[in-house]
Amino acid sequence: MTKIMLLGSGELGRELTISLKRLGCTVVACDRYEKAPAMQVADEALVFDMLDAAQLRAHVQSVDPDLVVPEIEAINTQVLIELEASRTIVPSARAVDLTMNRDRIRDRAAELGLPTAKYQYAQSLEALLKSYHEMKRKTVVKPVMSSSGKGQSTLDAGDEKAARAAWQNAVENMRGDRPKVIIEEFIDFDYEITLLTIRQRNGETVFCPVLRHEQVDGDFKRSEQGTFDMGALEAQAQDIARRITDDLQGYGLFGVEFFVRGQEVIFSELSPRPHDTGLLTLYTQNLSEFDLHARAILHLPISDIRLLRSGACHTINAEQVAESYTIENIDKVESMLEVEAMHFNKPSAYLNRRLGIIFAPDAATAEAARRHITISYR
Repeated sequence: MTKIMLLGSGELGRELTISLKRLGCTVVACDRYEKAPAMQVADEALVFDMLDAAQLRAHVQSVDPDLVVPEIEAINTQVLIELEASRTIVPSARAVDLTMNRDRIRDRAAELGLPTAKYQYAQSLEALLKSYHEMKRKTVVKPVMSSSGKGQSTLDAGDEKAARAAWQNAVENMRGDRPKVIIEEFIDFDYEITLLTIRQRNGETVFCPVLRHEQVDGDFKRSEQGTFDMGALEAQAQDIARRITDDLQGYGLFGVEFFVRGQEVIFSELSPRPHDTGLLTLYTQNLSEFDLHARAILHLPISDIRLLRSGACHTINAEQVAESYTIENIDKVESMLEVEAMHFNKPSAYLNRRLGIIFAPDAATAEAARRHITISYR
């Protein structure tokens, strides 16, 4: 029986745990807080700070897993690099290290000749202001280590007060201890996409039908699949995704994000694991992104990936801080034709925390269903 040590136990980790359990694995779910979603379905749970090198090293050695599977950004990746000589890191320690640091994966994409936004780095307020004024355009400032839009700001040109506030926002909301930001040109894109890309040991790289997604303040809120056609641009995205994931190596599912502007497909970011926008595949595909990740890391064959139906989703986010809460009117949502609600069962709420999601046949229906939901806080 394969033992999996899951580093990160949120809603994505929960669904991956379910997929792994179906394939006979033992899962040890880890996170910084108790009763995280994946812990509720795993065989064992560990609570510790995964950024702490000593704690992470000690727990990996104690659990002695066959596979270490990172599911969040807040992990000491140098420890994973050290440990890879004696155990398998999914998809690889190098991939995890590069992608959990925006500067490293952006630099690698540029070295490979992939199309990206123009960008610079800053490790101080003074350096940020210098780069900001040099760019003379609308920009986005974000920490090189963060997730879900934390610490991200969008700035118009010539607003130094806003640039100073952006530095403060980035430093206060960064992950880890690297006070470094990326400042990049704002891409006035037509839409954003996620291309779920699966590298296999015993087969070719395969792709899910592309997902179009929307973010608010850098955080995913909506995605849809099977409701639009990119034409030849999808092949361009697949070529870029294959090039960057082949360079990263390892096996598993990667969430590769792009901006689409006219006939341009521009690389944005990459996650070496199931992607939040891909939660929709639980509703739309014969094999969800979690089933696909599980099969790829266990080196099981993936015979086909089929879209069973088109769909869209809308997240349910907390609007305030609370020790406990209740998501209400799920019954109204479930009474709607072909609409499903999913509760992540997180133990507490904080501003904008993702607490659940709505699945529906199209974006308008998902939006209408979301309006039924209310949250009571205690």
